[in-house]
Amino acid sequence: MHDIRAIRDNPAAFDAAISRRGLAPVSSQILAIDEARRAAITAAETALADRNAASKDVGKAKASGDEAEFQRLRALVADKKDEIARLEDEAKAKDAELTALLEALPNLPADDVPDGADEADNVELHRRGTPPVMDFKPLEHFDIPAVKPSMDFETAAKLSGSRFVLLSGAVARLHRALAQFMLDIHTTENGLTEVNAPVLVRDDIMYGTGQLPKFGEDSYQTTNGWWLIPTSEVSLTNIVNNTTVDESDLPRRYTAHSLCFRSEAGSAGRDTAGMLRQHQFEKVEMVSITHPDHSDDEQQRMLTCAEGILDQLGLAYRTVVLCTGDMGFGARRTYDIEVWLPGQNTYREISSVSTCGDFQARRMNARFKPESGGKPEFVHTLNGSGLAVGRCLIAVLENGQQADGSVLLPQVLHQWLGGKTRIDTDGNLV
Repeated sequence: MHDIRAIRDNPAAFDAAISRRGLAPVSSQILAIDEARRAAITAAETALADRNAASKDVGKAKASGDEAEFQRLRALVADKKDEIARLEDEAKAKDAELTALLEALPNLPADDVPDGADEADNVELHRRGTPPVMDFKPLEHFDIPAVKPSMDFETAAKLSGSRFVLLSGAVARLHRALAQFMLDIHTTENGLTEVNAPVLVRDDIMYGTGQLPKFGEDSYQTTNGWWLIPTSEVSLTNIVNNTTVDESDLPRRYTAHSLCFRSEAGSAGRDTAGMLRQHQFEKVEMVSITHPDHSDDEQQRMLTCAEGILDQLGLAYRTVVLCTGDMGFGARRTYDIEVWLPGQNTYREISSVSTCGDFQARRMNARFKPESGGKPEFVHTLNGSGLAVGRCLIAVLENGQQADGSVLLPQVLHQWLGGKTRIDTDGNLV
């Protein structure tokens, strides 16, 4: 949500920033509604003062025996009551109109975010690791002989339809080991607090992180009104919903491993093969709640945490900063980490690390009390994948595949796999 006071103070700057997101200037429309809302509020307050003054004089007129004045004042009080109700309704209607307009507008990009229309305009920051050189044609994850016995799309389709997978045996254990590994690194080395949070949330919780009202079709809703979270960013960030914390309690750093659910409404026909894009998947999420002065440094810290998982797994990746046309609705700056997938001979996204500034905090009314005193201020919120477990599984399988169809597993995972080091061609963990 945007600060109406900032728009009043500098509408040209707001229009310039929103134009970078590919939208037309809108400050004049916003300010016209705001002016009408404020005028109605002022008129209602004036009418209330007039009514209160007339109410005091009614008794005096009655006591003095001035029946004509008494009747005039009584009529005035009644008229003012109706006027106040009308003006208050008008103010509420304008407030709702203003809120609807503001809540549909994306966050403003940070000054250092590159301009651009889509992912082709993203800017690469660095590459780490070296893609493996294979003396055979690498396969995509679902075609690797070692993987096929444990990755069943046909049965999943029977159970749930397309974009689901049934993992079993060695691959299911590897998937679990990856999530455990990520959680342990984030809690023991990166200083995050592990949380086991609900995956069913209410409307206001989805609203707080920006999924509602604009992106409701991207998520699933139960018949009794709960929403299935698209990521545990929703649950973790809303821990501070409608809360004022002490400045000394910042930053708050959370991590959670959860099921995630997305309708993939806008991705028809994309990545239909394999388990790259699923309706149900798992992620280890990172969320930070920070002081505004520290949010940019915190984003760099979170990026390092996510990259560190790939470093330990020995996977090659590249990191890009998203351009204005490719950023998510609530982000003011986003870094994407893309891992190397030999089966596709390209890098694919495995993590996004975003800072939202106070955009989500305004929607959630999440504040902190400054240690120096003064009014509470909005916190800043950040989120990032640390990492997407399914995509990490794909990367481990594809990068570890051997010419004979077996898969060598990263050494760092051996302790989470009971000392097992590979998946043989029959699909056994050995």
